[in-house]
Amino acid sequence: MKGRAHLLAEGAGRTCATVRMPEVNTDHLDEQQVQLLAEMCILIDENDNKIGAETKKNCHLNENIDKGLLHRAFSVFLFNTENKLLLQQRSNAKITFPDCFTNTCCSHPLSHPQELEENDAIGVRRAAQRRLKAELGIPMEQVPPEDISYLTRIHYKAKSDGIWGEHEIDYILFVQKDVTLNPDPNEIQSYCYVTQKELKQLLDKAARNEVKITPWFKLIAETFLFKWWDNLNNLNKFVEHEKIHRM
Repeated sequence: MKGRAHLLAEGAGRTCATVRMPEVNTDHLDEQQVQLLAEMCILIDENDNKIGAETKKNCHLNENIDKGLLHRAFSVFLFNTENKLLLQQRSNAKITFPDCFTNTCCSHPLSHPQELEENDAIGVRRAAQRRLKAELGIPMEQVPPEDISYLTRIHYKAKSDGIWGEHEIDYILFVQKDVTLNPDPNEIQSYCYVTQKELKQLLDKAARNEVKITPWFKLIAETFLFKWWDNLNNLNKFVEHEKIHRM
């Protein structure tokens, strides 16, 4: 990767400049997770317009994030037919936010034709189907893209540590159905279905620093999640495809 030049969004995505990406030693990190750093994410401006592509590694380095690098992502909230939300605890092998509790699945569409397609967020929904299989072992036929509802988008930024962080426009995706689970332990160390009361108890524990939760999940839980949860049978009134919530 040394010596390569890439497009880096500057400021509010107004212009792009050719820059040299920083070198970071990953020898101490989990081998499987390091391999995933080569995946190509979708670079966007602050209005979610595609402006290029960059490795997952470079998209998650704070040095690049501080210069404005922004990528497309998604967060899935999967509920069973008892209206319980599936949570996961990220494995300690994860490079960003290890050991944190979070929503069902959080990842990135890749920069290839199937996941770049933007009409009705079909590319993002295909990516969600792929990652639900990869992380949780949910058979792809159980979560076809047409069963994944796209509500809205959030824009947030958060540091994981001194080197790694997130800066994303995150598509919020909802699914309600009973599924088969077979999680990958390299991705997930535990999982559980929770009621609203149980999630509020978990959030209280996080506030007391007894457990860790991801920053995007905290933001969503504190703002939108419970009103969405109360209306699982009537989510259409919350659909805001033209809006990006700046968090």
